[in-house]
Amino acid sequence: MLDRIGDEVARATTIVRFAPGSTFADHVHGGGEEYFVLEGDFVDEEGSHKAGTYVRNPPWSRHSPSAPDGALIFVKLNQFATDDRSAVVVDTSQFRSSLGDDAPAVASLALHCHGKESVRIEVWQADVAIDHWGHGGLEILVLDGEFIEAGDSYTRHSWLRLPPSEPFVSRAGKSGVRMLVKSGHLSELIGKDDQRRKQQI
Repeated sequence: MLDRIGDEVARATTIVRFAPGSTFADHVHGGGEEYFVLEGDFVDEEGSHKAGTYVRNPPWSRHSPSAPDGALIFVKLNQFATDDRSAVVVDTSQFRSSLGDDAPAVASLALHCHGKESVRIEVWQADVAIDHWGHGGLEILVLDGEFIEAGDSYTRHSWLRLPPSEPFVSRAGKSGVRMLVKSGHLSELIGKDDQRRKQQI
């Protein structure tokens, strides 16, 4: 568990590991479900979602997923805007070539945008420095590589969440970094949960 607001039905952000052969009864996500497959294969009625796949199941969608060979997913529940009804499936596994001598300092692959919310993959070259203000709330999950922020090193599967009031001042590590980034989505939570959170692996 990385972040949780609420009781039984919560706004939650979690990294979940599923044992091989896991199956789940058909169920509804009333507040929507967003996830990124980190390892393995997560299967439902829409198909096989392998490592590197980003999925959004909108509010009141239903499915009966399984993990035949096991899976590790980064999942966010009950965090959709009420008018965001888009179903999204994006295979990002090929978005790796941006790390190299001829690549731009920062490259981005857009996954979803709605209102102020933006979800994307970002790739930074080695030692690139970023100073980002006015992001409207920021969450970062490291997929590969490393970045350094406030003296802390964030490596593979580390997570950082910053409230809208706090700037993001960071530098990529010596081998660069590839990240799942979400921004703009915490503005409505100011006064309810305006805190920095992190989990370093």
